Amino acid sequence: MKVISVEVKQVDLPEQMLRAMAKQAEAEREKRSKIIHAEGEFNAAQKLVDAAALLATEPITLQLRYLQTLTEIGVEKNTTIVFPLPVELLSLLNKPGAAARAVTALADSVRNAGDKTAKDVE
Repeated sequence: MKVISVEVKQVDLPEQMLRAMAKQAEAEREKRSKIIHAEGEFNAAQKLVDAAALLATEPITLQLRYLQTLTEIGVEKNTTIVFPLPVELLSLLNKPGAAARAVTALADSVRNAGDKTAKDVE
């Protein structure tokens, strides 16, 4: 007698083995999900690094971006606008007589930024 093929119609697995297989499949799905999430975080961080490098090329770009953000906030008709101050400015305020110098420095930087944009337009 010679057997050419065998066909399995139905296999009954023990309940414990089915649970173990389901647990393994769930762990694999969770692993893939975490990898995809980590890749997304990495890509977002890389984009932030690229944006920071681009903004660092010209100091005025950060100020223009800041003003653009304030404009977007103003369009939403909010009643409160949080106006962040540079940390350097706060550290200057702790020193005696530094408040006047800090205000002068801030006014100069705003004036210089306006001069640079006016020169760019010309």
